[in-house]
Amino acid sequence: MPEFKLEVTTGDKQHAGTWDHIFVTLYGDEGQSERTELGKWDTDFVTGTTGTYTLRTSESLGKLLLVKVEKDPYVVLLEDEWYCSKIVVTTPDEDVILFPCYRWISRGEVTELRGGKATKACEEEYPLLIAHRKQELILKKSLYQWRIMDEGLPHINNFNDLSELPAEIRFSKSKSSETQNTELLIDVELRLKGMHGSVGKWKSIEDMKSIFWSKKTTMSEYVTEHWREDDFYGYQFLNGINPNVIKRCSQLPPNFPVTEEMVKPFLDEDTTLQDEMEEGNIFLYDQWKMDGIPARDYNGEPLQVAAGLCLFYLNPQKKLMPIAIQLHQHPSQENPIFLPSDSETDWLLAKMFIKNADFMDHEAVHHLMKTHFLAEVYAIATLRSFPAIHPLYKLLIPHFRYTLYINTGGRETLFGPGGVLRISSLGYEGLTELMRRAVSEMTYSSLCLPENITERGLESIPNFYYRDDGLKLWNIINNFVEEMVDHYYPSDSDVREDNELQEWISQIFIHGFLGNMASGFPAYFDTTEEVVKFITMVIFTVTAQHAAVNNGQFDYNSWVPNGSLLLHKPPPTTKGETSMETILETLPNVGETVNFAAMTLMLSEKYSDVVLLGAYPEERFDEHEPKQMIKDFQAELSNLSEEITTRNLMLEVPYTYLDPTQIENSITI
Repeated sequence: MPEFKLEVTTGDKQHAGTWDHIFVTLYGDEGQSERTELGKWDTDFVTGTTGTYTLRTSESLGKLLLVKVEKDPYVVLLEDEWYCSKIVVTTPDEDVILFPCYRWISRGEVTELRGGKATKACEEEYPLLIAHRKQELILKKSLYQWRIMDEGLPHINNFNDLSELPAEIRFSKSKSSETQNTELLIDVELRLKGMHGSVGKWKSIEDMKSIFWSKKTTMSEYVTEHWREDDFYGYQFLNGINPNVIKRCSQLPPNFPVTEEMVKPFLDEDTTLQDEMEEGNIFLYDQWKMDGIPARDYNGEPLQVAAGLCLFYLNPQKKLMPIAIQLHQHPSQENPIFLPSDSETDWLLAKMFIKNADFMDHEAVHHLMKTHFLAEVYAIATLRSFPAIHPLYKLLIPHFRYTLYINTGGRETLFGPGGVLRISSLGYEGLTELMRRAVSEMTYSSLCLPENITERGLESIPNFYYRDDGLKLWNIINNFVEEMVDHYYPSDSDVREDNELQEWISQIFIHGFLGNMASGFPAYFDTTEEVVKFITMVIFTVTAQHAAVNNGQFDYNSWVPNGSLLLHKPPPTTKGETSMETILETLPNVGETVNFAAMTLMLSEKYSDVVLLGAYPEERFDEHEPKQMIKDFQAELSNLSEEITTRNLMLEVPYTYLDPTQIENSITI
């Protein structure tokens, strides 16, 4: 009598276990087993345990193809979902086959698991598996559908509420509890201090240090003390939370009439602005895409934003210094060019208006749209286009853990009634228009870090740790992806023949990049090289790039004077008429300030169920080669982490955001 040994693992998630009856049916190419109950005791399927069971059949099943899992109620208990991680089956021929599950199973639900080698559609041999593959995709496409959030923006998932999301893509119970506790503690602290909802103005900048009792970091305290300094201001455009906005300037824009006389005092001796541009030492921040976007109304009056320009000089000490600021795109007498030689408050206020625009651009474009929203597109396309047995599903799905959940909830938290981004200077409509403009201008190369750096002329600027660490990470990810893709796609013809892969990229092109051929994004894959590059970009975006623009938000912008989403007074139109009182009147009131600071805290908080880049706790690959590739990938990341840690010991301001030990494997917050 043929005998199968089954090792059934219950996940280690909170409440993953069950008391219900678990049944399995084995399907082979020559027949199927009887529906058989596994275990007879209440303790069989306890959280974090593996049970071993024997299943006998009267006849040979041939090659084992599928395992069907079902759950029936134990007496009259309420629904008791079970989180099954995996089932490993040892066949009568001593073949050991992994059947990944990693999902919650409810009563009455039929779950069929594929096992063995990762398989593309063209490699299927058995009618049962061909039919199963087809049916799996039909079900996924009915569950995960596209919806338009707003015209001109990447499309989103079809779920209106977090409760509608399938259980396996929701937050774990522990993470839900931790995020709720963090939010509650912040709210309690701010209410006890009388700051929550306060419409009072700050009496001094120093008073803002009292917002949080214990929520401080070494970096947040450094920012609090150094935010006014020009060299630290310039440093942030390289290694702060928005490092993708400046570019080398070889010729001044015609709408930015900076003269030699204006900036000569801030350049090295015996040099000129033209000389420094030719030497590659002048850099430009230009917020042109914000020009003309109406700001929101505040107490019946429209706010104003500064779609400005800022010129930077890399001085002989290798520090990036701001040397000229124009707060609007169109020069005029009421749009003066501010200089470091102006009064302290004039210059400080000009820098604050540039940072106000930059912070809104950061949150709406570089953080939300270019990481969160695009990650959602990649996730939905993966769920709709690939069955679980596809090699690229196995490779990609760990990088979309919690993404649909955090985006669905985050849209309400950030943009819903009372949402923190609604009270920014631009408000919901303005930020949406900003994202729409950014999408229309977005290019494939801008999301590929090596090309991004080259196009902006930043290959050699010193002390650019985002670039240095990012390029190393890009290469490590690229090598890993290349090995994986070459293993499953030995030739370009394998790429062209994989209809599921072609559907995947087509879905992304249509729903993420809105079919814009001019953007350079692929709509179809011809070669393995194209697949490697695109998947490298996807993984880099949802891991390293998100870490770069997300993890430092509390460090840099919990001190709201360093970067505020809202400024009350309009940008100055003349020089010599400001004071510290002007700056206090321009900054958000107490309630608005603590709201912004609390947002940065929530978005930068660390939670216990983190999965770091390179860690794949869900065992999905059954072959030796990809398992070894993952180990090699992890070793390369570990080496880079040691290198970054050693370098940071020598820095006054360490750059930690692209240390692999600080990067999550997916967008989870």
